[in-house]
Amino acid sequence: MTSSASSLTTHGTVLADHLVTNRSTAANIALIGAGAATVALLAQVEIPMWPVPITGQTLGVMLVGATLGAWRGAAALLTYLVAGLAGLPVFAGLTGGIASVAKPSFGFIIGFVFAAALIGWLAQRNWDRRPLLSLVAFFGASLVPFVFGVPYMWVALEQLGTDMNFALAMQYGVTPFIIGGIVKWLLAAALLPLAWRLVRTVERDANN
Repeated sequence: MTSSASSLTTHGTVLADHLVTNRSTAANIALIGAGAATVALLAQVEIPMWPVPITGQTLGVMLVGATLGAWRGAAALLTYLVAGLAGLPVFAGLTGGIASVAKPSFGFIIGFVFAAALIGWLAQRNWDRRPLLSLVAFFGASLVPFVFGVPYMWVALEQLGTDMNFALAMQYGVTPFIIGGIVKWLLAAALLPLAWRLVRTVERDANN
């Protein structure tokens, strides 16, 4: 493990550290690969829309980031991004390839890396263990992909000849995702405290 990675993980453990006690490089690589695969699977849960589809990716990003922590979560999403650009069909609709860079939705995929890092960083500070803090943490992290995705979509659509303005950016890149985003936010914010409660119960029973 590099010194930069160690500095990101010294504050506290995350769920993966309790589920996989092996701290070897091979174990970390396996966790990162599993995280990327989880996001790839949830990306196929899709409601087709133009210019950006509604998918299960964001839920996967939140869960992977919180479970793995900052550096492994970001690495998992970077692995997912690189795998897609390399041609593996991991993006929504079983798509992939370097041409994905030109799609209006690609900015959201870039934002996933930073969203996973943020929720992982907060999880290392135990924000995912308490319901109220979990709500705040997952809400903040769920906004990060839009910070990258909406401006990227704006530029991409203008390159395709669409006259863009703020109202259209909101119509295409934000409004359709509000309800689904709230559902995914609440689901992720509920699942992690429940998972921690289960872990504590198992560990307490094992020590008795």
